Amino acid sequence: MTVTRFAPSPTGYLHVGNLRTALFNYLIARKAGGTFVLRLDDTDPERSKPEYADAIKQDLEWLGLEWDRVETQSSRLDLYADAADKLRAAGRFYEAWETPVELDLKRKKQLNMGKPPVYDRAALELSEAEKEALRAERGSGVWRFKLEHARINWTDGILGDISIDAASVSDPVLIRGDGQVLYTIASVVDDTDMGITHVVRGSDHVTNTATQIQIIEALGGTAPNFAHHSLLTGPQGEALSKRLGTLALRDLRENGVEPLALLSHMARIGSSDPIELRASMQELVDGFDLSRFGTAPTKFDVDDLYPLTAKHLHAQGVSAVRADLHALGVPSEMQDAFWRVARENITTRRDIATWWTLCRDGAEPDIDAEDAEFVAEALTLLPAMPFTDTSWSDWTAAVKEKTGRKGRGLFMPLRKALTGMQHGPDMGQLMPLLQVVRAKT
Repeated sequence: MTVTRFAPSPTGYLHVGNLRTALFNYLIARKAGGTFVLRLDDTDPERSKPEYADAIKQDLEWLGLEWDRVETQSSRLDLYADAADKLRAAGRFYEAWETPVELDLKRKKQLNMGKPPVYDRAALELSEAEKEALRAERGSGVWRFKLEHARINWTDGILGDISIDAASVSDPVLIRGDGQVLYTIASVVDDTDMGITHVVRGSDHVTNTATQIQIIEALGGTAPNFAHHSLLTGPQGEALSKRLGTLALRDLRENGVEPLALLSHMARIGSSDPIELRASMQELVDGFDLSRFGTAPTKFDVDDLYPLTAKHLHAQGVSAVRADLHALGVPSEMQDAFWRVARENITTRRDIATWWTLCRDGAEPDIDAEDAEFVAEALTLLPAMPFTDTSWSDWTAAVKEKTGRKGRGLFMPLRKALTGMQHGPDMGQLMPLLQVVRAKT
């Protein structure tokens, strides 16, 4: 059975980079009829906040990425402690006391000598007396996993065959000096215990994956199928990491981006398939193919989400926006006709209010000086309210007959007089919805 997971840290709000990882894992699970686990990486007690955990769930619910179960790593600390004991017993776990400054000096020395800047395993040479002295002086040290210096190989679901020399990688710290368990070991224990079969994450995790494969094997587990998707950049190829704070999912939602527009974009961006709006989650599931994704950095432009959002809304029936219309105060008997007019002229749901304000309160007329006399004469021929489906055609026909104007010179000044805009819905459909006309004779 296919089991995937999304493991965010509840230390902030989800952004588009997080979504890409969540979506890929979700689609893989659903396409295989498997299980999708939401696993909160909350082992950092200072930075992890309940409000962020709640926000993560809210964002996923908004998008329709429903999880089959939720787990918290903070409730599994005993399992991580057992794994640490197992690694110690196997001679694969050791304590080290170097300060950040000392480690930095070591790295600089190695680089100057043309060597890879990896931890030199000096802690392995310490005698018991030296260890006790360091504990007395500095307290508990960090616990590092001792890598076997051999090549680590796997076939990546996106990158293909990967081979990393473990000698070029520092022995990873798995437990900090204050006792905090780090993601590297917690994830390994959880993936094994939960039977995770597929892990998709960003390409910045490739080296981390290599070390985790060895940790999994040291604990007697079997590595899942790994795949590493490309990282997102800005539209000009610039690093997106500096802008992620402005690309939080809750901000996109607040700005009117529709869930299926966002998911349709993220499910295809960076692949060899064209980006196409999908009408349902099932269409996204059916059309997803991990092998279609490339390795090059993927350009993301938030502006690309709005045409998709507009297209999605244009295809929606009134039932999809009934709550929005009720909130705006659109009378129930008008909602169907109003939505038929408004939906073709909006980009996001927020734009609905503009059209209802026009219908309810009328618009400040926009009358060019050269058209003032024409419009004044035309307004004397304006049909009585309430307007009907034929009011626009009746009015323009009467104005044409009296003034001789036709074409754009006839229709545009009249549209601007009633709506204050040069463009918009078909006036024959809009005019019956107008409750007020602010243009005066």
